[in-house]
Amino acid sequence: MMGVDYYVTLEINRTVTDAIIKQSYRRLALKYHPSTNKSPGALEKFHQLAEAYDVLSDPSKKAIYDKFGEEGLKGGIPPEFGAAGAWTSGYVYHGNPAKTFQLFFGGDNPFADFHSKDVDEMAVRLNGVQQQGKGRAVKTQDPPIERDLHLSLDDLFHGCTKKIKISRRVMNEDGYTSSIRDKILTIVVKPGWNEGTRITFPQEGDQGPNSIPADIIFIVRQKSHPCFVRQKNDLVYKAQIALEMALTGFSVDVETLGGRLLNIPINDIVHPQYNKVVTGEGMPLSQDPSRRGNLIIVFDTQFPQKLSAERKRVIKQALAS
Repeated sequence: MMGVDYYVTLEINRTVTDAIIKQSYRRLALKYHPSTNKSPGALEKFHQLAEAYDVLSDPSKKAIYDKFGEEGLKGGIPPEFGAAGAWTSGYVYHGNPAKTFQLFFGGDNPFADFHSKDVDEMAVRLNGVQQQGKGRAVKTQDPPIERDLHLSLDDLFHGCTKKIKISRRVMNEDGYTSSIRDKILTIVVKPGWNEGTRITFPQEGDQGPNSIPADIIFIVRQKSHPCFVRQKNDLVYKAQIALEMALTGFSVDVETLGGRLLNIPINDIVHPQYNKVVTGEGMPLSQDPSRRGNLIIVFDTQFPQKLSAERKRVIKQALAS
């Protein structure tokens, strides 16, 4: 069996009765209780004993553990082994060994006067929580989970709604066990959002008995577009033209992301540093979608590979005048 061996922890074998399990836990829990045992490792051992007893004293948990080990117990077992053809919920120990100890001994608890502050300090050391105020402890939040949200330039131009399914561990009503459940997160993409925009869903990560769920953060990543390159709020469009067009004038057709066909006349000489700026035909501004950046047309002038002597003469004559 892989993982933790609860039988070894309680110093018993697999064939013992429930009475022996209780007897062993009683003996070892008293031996390693942090109020009397200050030796290194005693506190961790006390925690391990409580979890082992919590599993082996429960017939259903013990049966799953005996057959599938710690991995099956905590991860859940597949439908073919679970009741009613469902995947069983994974086991999560509540993480409070003092609670297990007190429930076991009840009114006969030999450490009934054990100070509550010491119990809190033990929880701090075992479960990673931080103290807040005198004798109190609060949970810490898991680190945020970041995921990329890949969007097309059309999505960012028009805005859209994206629905993303996540699977996360959710605590059951008993407060100790958990199960995996799906949830749909809805992201309303606003026109003009930029690369790197962050959308936060607070505390939508895995739930646990001893921590606050992590925030899930989606980060906008812009996909490339076959016609346009985005530069902040501007859109850059590259047009290929012949040398003749660059020198004599022409018009260029551009279909915008909004579906309009622009016919833009170019009457200037198109030199290597030349570009044409069309005002208000770029991306919407995220702060005010009624306003837009510019469309910038740049030109890739195609030169002829060869010229005849006659054509060279004609061009020299034309340029010399």
